[in-house]
Amino acid sequence: METTTSAEKFTDQEMDRLSEELNRDGICVLRGLLAPAKIDAWADAFDRLYQERQNRPGGLAPREESRYYLTIPWVPPFVDTEIFANPVVLGVLNRVFAQEYVMVQLGADVPVKGSDYQEIHRDYRPLFWDHVITPLYALAVNFPLVDVTEENGPLEMARGTHRLTREDALRKVESGEIPMESFTMAKGDVSIRTPLALHRGTPNRSDRPRPMVVMGYVMHWLHTPQVDVKVRREDYERFPEPVQQLLRCEVVDELAQDRAETYVNFKF
Repeated sequence: METTTSAEKFTDQEMDRLSEELNRDGICVLRGLLAPAKIDAWADAFDRLYQERQNRPGGLAPREESRYYLTIPWVPPFVDTEIFANPVVLGVLNRVFAQEYVMVQLGADVPVKGSDYQEIHRDYRPLFWDHVITPLYALAVNFPLVDVTEENGPLEMARGTHRLTREDALRKVESGEIPMESFTMAKGDVSIRTPLALHRGTPNRSDRPRPMVVMGYVMHWLHTPQVDVKVRREDYERFPEPVQQLLRCEVVDELAQDRAETYVNFKF
């Protein structure tokens, strides 16, 4: 079974273009990067994980009405260097991060039927103050486990608002000068975005949950207490050294089975 797609179209020139788009717009989309067969394997495992977390107190973090966040455990099939250390994704990150960076988060955003529009927000604050343009110091790499259509809750984002003050950005969005753009995605697509750009989740009007995986990468000096990565020692020791250096993680003998989600406050 084929698990990954050919990366031939993601040449150095294409990764240059994607990194320029990410710097300018705050988002870029890598169409068809991951093989649908691999995504289907993740989706099957995620469905079981989500059902188990629904039945456990604290297993899901509430994100407003009928929308949830959960941390994905580092167990098969989710322990996958072809995903979190994907050479094309890292090729783009290498072009936009000014210093060494680490992966600090593996989770999923899951709106279900009954969800509504989120308040327009940022996920991070500027580094210093709002009138100084903040470089890309944190990035969210997202890929869906189902096709994302207008019906089941695509991300809406206002391009370029990471380079404006929050006040100016909101004014331009409210006036229509900068539109809130809907980002539909097919299985296998990957987006990279800055959490400083104004965005919001939209309603899932379908009968199925819409899981969107989020992998967080940040400059090595950024403190990220709201998220963490725990990896079993036997898995960590199998990773090559560059992958070990990529992860900011706690290496444990066994993963806890009853952890409660705490990443609830996420809007700025």
